[in-house]
Amino acid sequence: MTESDSQIPAQHRAIVVEQTGAPEALTWTTVDTPTPGAGEVLIRTAAAGLNFIETYQRSGVYPMTTPFTPGTEASGEVVAVGENVTTVSVGDRVATAAGRATYAEHFVAPAEQLLRVPETMDLAEAAALPLQGMTSHYLCRSTYPVSASDTVLLHAGAGGVGLVLTQLCVSLGATVYTTASTEEKKELSLQAGATEVFDYDDVATRVRERTGGKGVDVVFDGVGKDTFEASLSALRPRGMMVLFGGSSGQVPPFDLQRLNALGSLFVTRPSLAAYTATGEETAWRGEELFAALQEGTLNLRIGDRVPLAEAARAHTALEGRQTTGKVILTV
Repeated sequence: MTESDSQIPAQHRAIVVEQTGAPEALTWTTVDTPTPGAGEVLIRTAAAGLNFIETYQRSGVYPMTTPFTPGTEASGEVVAVGENVTTVSVGDRVATAAGRATYAEHFVAPAEQLLRVPETMDLAEAAALPLQGMTSHYLCRSTYPVSASDTVLLHAGAGGVGLVLTQLCVSLGATVYTTASTEEKKELSLQAGATEVFDYDDVATRVRERTGGKGVDVVFDGVGKDTFEASLSALRPRGMMVLFGGSSGQVPPFDLQRLNALGSLFVTRPSLAAYTATGEETAWRGEELFAALQEGTLNLRIGDRVPLAEAARAHTALEGRQTTGKVILTV
């Protein structure tokens, strides 16, 4: 292992869940500093991104082996590299969605899953980009390559992915319709570039009215069970349904013959891991995202910065739907 000149402490502070439960299960304590293995790096944390999956892990909805430190998304400075690492060096500013135990003062991540953070960008703010940013990027650049002639329906337009994906689709020239549940969220979606924001009720009818009865070219649906049928009904013949999440629950078993009756539709269920399978692909996505930030065609909405030691407060706010935009946990 190659280390920086600064001494790496044998122990550091981290959030640890000894027993799953309420947000108070997140305790700020001292643990051993991790060591990077082959192909990995050790990063001094600037900030960690807060994501809803971590509330499921903390509460026990998603089984985890305890004790554990949550988190996969974070930014910081490389302070040590493991064997066979040639793509990054000590001192590099990076962000990732593939870290291990990022609710801590240091974390380990695969070298090939790092995004290089430009010197002009605040390193803590960079923690808000990797997960929602790369998800949005693969959806509109790879799963369904959006073009200027396309019409898009995007559910949960004011969510973390929704705000980023709307901006990326608009920058590609597409017309974007979204859904949102409150007037505040509708306004946020409009600010991101949506042409019109609908309530969830009867959205397919509204979309067909706006498209002259044709339907949209693609639906990006991260809601799942509650919106799936409306999403299919909003598509044009040979349109694509991209189901990338299930915040309302998983879609029940589905008769594929219905795709024929609805106009030879396409349905896909992608994942970020499949679209960041190589270091080259991950780097490409990061480069385009950071370029969009620097050009001003993409803006990140950071709703709150919470000290990492107060992660329980951030979890309480997230579960209570009291947050908008991205919440980052700062070190």
